[in-house]
Amino acid sequence: MDEGKLIIGFESGIVVLWDLKSKKADYRYTYDEAIHSVAWHHEGKQFICSHSDGTLTIWNIRGQGKPIQTITPHGKQPKDGKKPEPCKPILKVEYKTTRNGDPFIIFSGGLSYDTVGRRPCLTVMHGKSIAVLEMDYPIVDFLTLCETPYSNDFQEPYAVVVLLEKDLVVIDLAQNGYPIFENPYPLTIHESPVTCCEYFADCPVDLIPAFYSVGSRQKRQGYSKKEWPISGGNWGQGTQSYSEIIITGHADGTVKFWDASAIMLQVLYKLKTAKVFDRNRSKEDKGSTEVSDEDPFAIQIMAWCPESRMLCVAGVSANVIIYRFSKLEVTTEVVQLLEVRMQYELNETESPDGGGGEQTSAHPTPGASPQTSGPPSHPSTSSNNSDGGNIPCLKVRSSPLKQSPGYQVDLVVQSVWVSGEPPQQITSLAMNSSYGLLVFGNSNGLAVVDYIQKTVVLNLGTVELYGSNDPYQRQPRSPRKTRQPSGGLCDINECSATSEDRCKSPTSAKMSRKLSLPTELKPDLVLLSVCPPRGANPLDHRDNSFSRSRSSSVTSIDKEAREAVSSFHFCETFARKGDCALTPCLYVGTSLGTVLVLALTLPPAGEQRQLQPIIISPTGMLVRLKGSIMRMAFLDSAGSLLPSAFETWYEPNVTADGEEREKIRRRRPVSVSPSSSQELNESQFAVVCSEKQAKVISLPSQTCIYKHSITEASFILRADVVQMNQSVCVACFCANGHIMTLSVPGLRPLMDVNYLPLTDMRIARTFCFTNLGQAMYLCSPTEIQRITYSQETCENLQEMLGELFTPVETPEAPNRGFFKGLFGGGAQSLDREELFGELAAGKASRSLAQHIPGPGGIEGMKGAASGVVGDLARARIALDERGQKLGELEERTAAMMASADSFSKHAHDMMLKCKDKKWYQF
Repeated sequence: MDEGKLIIGFESGIVVLWDLKSKKADYRYTYDEAIHSVAWHHEGKQFICSHSDGTLTIWNIRGQGKPIQTITPHGKQPKDGKKPEPCKPILKVEYKTTRNGDPFIIFSGGLSYDTVGRRPCLTVMHGKSIAVLEMDYPIVDFLTLCETPYSNDFQEPYAVVVLLEKDLVVIDLAQNGYPIFENPYPLTIHESPVTCCEYFADCPVDLIPAFYSVGSRQKRQGYSKKEWPISGGNWGQGTQSYSEIIITGHADGTVKFWDASAIMLQVLYKLKTAKVFDRNRSKEDKGSTEVSDEDPFAIQIMAWCPESRMLCVAGVSANVIIYRFSKLEVTTEVVQLLEVRMQYELNETESPDGGGGEQTSAHPTPGASPQTSGPPSHPSTSSNNSDGGNIPCLKVRSSPLKQSPGYQVDLVVQSVWVSGEPPQQITSLAMNSSYGLLVFGNSNGLAVVDYIQKTVVLNLGTVELYGSNDPYQRQPRSPRKTRQPSGGLCDINECSATSEDRCKSPTSAKMSRKLSLPTELKPDLVLLSVCPPRGANPLDHRDNSFSRSRSSSVTSIDKEAREAVSSFHFCETFARKGDCALTPCLYVGTSLGTVLVLALTLPPAGEQRQLQPIIISPTGMLVRLKGSIMRMAFLDSAGSLLPSAFETWYEPNVTADGEEREKIRRRRPVSVSPSSSQELNESQFAVVCSEKQAKVISLPSQTCIYKHSITEASFILRADVVQMNQSVCVACFCANGHIMTLSVPGLRPLMDVNYLPLTDMRIARTFCFTNLGQAMYLCSPTEIQRITYSQETCENLQEMLGELFTPVETPEAPNRGFFKGLFGGGAQSLDREELFGELAAGKASRSLAQHIPGPGGIEGMKGAASGVVGDLARARIALDERGQKLGELEERTAAMMASADSFSKHAHDMMLKCKDKKWYQF
């Protein structure tokens, strides 16, 4: 009410009412407890204080030095009149009034000390009701949104904005229960920790509307029915001409689709993969499998086909789920389950007809219990069976599953425990919607699944893919007998066992599958290493900061017979040297730098595809490189990128004519299927990139035409063959922080930028390139960093950025009645000196803009300008502002002219009416 009055609250418990005009204190109030915040009543007659003992005190301005009311909202009131028990401090309080009801007192903190484990809370007191609103994160600050911007009027609060350490929450005060507003901004990307992500640019244009339509129908209970109350700012004018989608996989098994076409992210659709599994495992299951999973549903790898909308998700519990996209709701009575037994052993005691020592058996058991699987193909002792049996890591639910529109589960593939050994985690994943095939690999080998017929087509160890042409002399041995560390790869940073008792038995490789997110990499940290034998020092294997040896001349080959599968690629190419016809193929890249080719024989489309089996035949090794194979791609004779064959999306829950569906089912690029007259002369180029180098192979001659050593001192963490405007290039991100691009097929270096030193394993795990010069990674657990190496995007970046604030005119102040100002309390004091004195004479009003000339005049401005682009941008902004101000000035001038005309007319009428009247006639 009076801008000359100021309340100052001191931590010692003293409150002073200060008069700015007289520069002295009018009143002083003292309380026993420390003060954390003060707030005015809108009439200026009262104020409220919050204290360190959890109490609120309300004071009158002209009181007797004592509070008129003392409240302990969360304290237990004793019966004998004693003081209530002290509570936690109330850090902030706001006092908001309403015209037709009780005031709102809103504060943070103040809970009683006996509420152990209680989350941070915001309390809303309205009349006799007290509502305690728990928050997910500690409260930084809060602000009450009111109908009026003026503090000397009834506030009429309608919402509270709460700033948390990792979130922003807006609470609706106008609805019962105080629900929160649904946040339109992507502040919940870390709702569950992000474990993997993929980035797709230049997607089909119908994808984002399709995801938005199913995502908007997902039930969001507990939110306010009103729109988001905070507004302001303008979108940028420039936008990308192509759509971009980011997919994130999380530790709780959820998959989120984000629209990244604009500068900000917008969540489109959320998929919960954990619904497929039974969450409540019995104690018997837990005890028999010795599983100690903290995040058993965490997403590890994702494969997505934008054209067919097929989605494959590999979990940390060695399971793969295949989803189809549907716009219709369906209830699945039995979730289709396919169990795969993958265990690689070279056991010299087995009979020669035992073959490659791989226990491979697939049992399609739709809806059946995992224990009903058939016997293994290899004989195993009874002690092995009793050691764990044929048990999956997660149990698929047996009850009917109601699936809402969106992604609906089509098949679940599980790697099961074999003879007491847990399945290895999946290291690579790929799918092809045109062939109807899914392939996944681990440190043992690979498995190819036909998800149309729901069968396992191939289950082989990596060694068996070589046949008799194995370039590595592996010593056959029995891991089960020698108890050597063939239990697989482990993270020594997380291994709690000592070097003496580590890996004493196969069961030491327990399924401890919590995904670690280390914040820093120590120089001597072993990130990924084979478990050392007993008595060995785990740090003896280190090589720089990463101990995993990344060259084909690895010394551990003689000790470790395993060769992990690191990448896959489906394509239609020349399967063998000298072929003259294109054949569907699967290219397999391994951790030892080998690329192997598998030829696929597919039955004809239609009914025969449902019945006849798919034949897969290994054709041998194509090429060897240094380091693990990261990426493979294919070019036509003109150097254009060849995408894989795909199936166009159709509604799976509508029975359509089979012939019509087959007409639109398989879509292949024209250059992949040349005419018969061109087949003999047609050639392709295979681009293979490993952790150390890249090669371009000419097909079908299988000769290396280009070779480039990308890095010697470091190694590549992520490599992608991406499509730029009119060309193709290989984009690489190295562990030393360099981002490099190479031309294709010539492998000529185009760019080498020292961008980001690898200080966090999270960056290495989430970095990914996509088409048109875009890339992204998780720079922290809660932030996605998007970068570009495209000149076109850099030039348009300023136009893409929006304005955060939009100027809004302050509304008119509330009208003060004459009698309220005359008789009402808290009248604003008018100082004659301020109005008419010499101190204020000639001063401009505070509401008028004041021009302050800068130093140097026009020369200083020229010196501060930075290039033609800056001048043009400033000129454009100045023109926009000038046009806007001219428009506003024109409107105001027109309004003033209309007002002047009206006043002139009324004055003329009054003059004519009173011209001939005498003074006593008035």
